[in-house]
Amino acid sequence: VTGLSIRHLGERFQRSNETISKYFKRILFAFSSPPIYTTYVRLPDADSPLPPQIVQNRKFFPFFANAIGAIDGTHIPCHPFREDHHAARD
Repeated sequence: VTGLSIRHLGERFQRSNETISKYFKRILFAFSSPPIYTTYVRLPDADSPLPPQIVQNRKFFPFFANAIGAIDGTHIPCHPFREDHHAARD
């Protein structure tokens, strides 16, 4: 939610990077597994209209106009380091 790196979170909560990473993976696994994922996540159909938040925003629409399923109205800000840009695209 904060867009902070593991290093920054480790400093903030006074924990090692390994501990932050371990618990982040546990939370990520919990949210991507049943019952949470199957209850709350609904993927769009191929014929679903694009959400107005995308169509009306110049930042998103021209780039996601033909990207079916790539974005469903949720935008997650990501600020990777320059050397990690290739891994964070799409």
